[in-house]
Amino acid sequence: MVEITVGDVCNVDDIAQFQVDMAMESEGLALDYERVRRGVQAVMDDDAKGRYIIARLDGKVVACLMITREWSDWNCCWYWWIQSVYVLPEHRGRGIYKAMYNKVLDLAKAEGISQIRLYVDKENSTAQTVYQKLGMAECHYCLYEKDLKI
Repeated sequence: MVEITVGDVCNVDDIAQFQVDMAMESEGLALDYERVRRGVQAVMDDDAKGRYIIARLDGKVVACLMITREWSDWNCCWYWWIQSVYVLPEHRGRGIYKAMYNKVLDLAKAEGISQIRLYVDKENSTAQTVYQKLGMAECHYCLYEKDLKI
């Protein structure tokens, strides 16, 4: 049985490696492990930066995602963004992401969050299919970004 926990201190190295693996697999990006590790540690140290939802099987971390929040002045409420989703390949198709997503929904309802959002690479049709099956609708926005290379 999968165990889903929120914001617990877990192996920062596992989560950092998940993010490096996810970026390479889904977008062909080679991330700097040490920089990602510092980013993961920063989230673990400060809930204002985000929270991790962690999935374990038999005590081993097999998946994670991160929640960040954004204020909407239009709706006068908080939105959550789901980011950094990764499930180890050998554990995919077992409902692990669905269990993490359901945990996010439960937390959001308990904390009065208005909407859950996420973005996905336009070419990542596998992820798009998963999110649609969970009842998430593709919105009319296109994401634009400017990387400042800080």
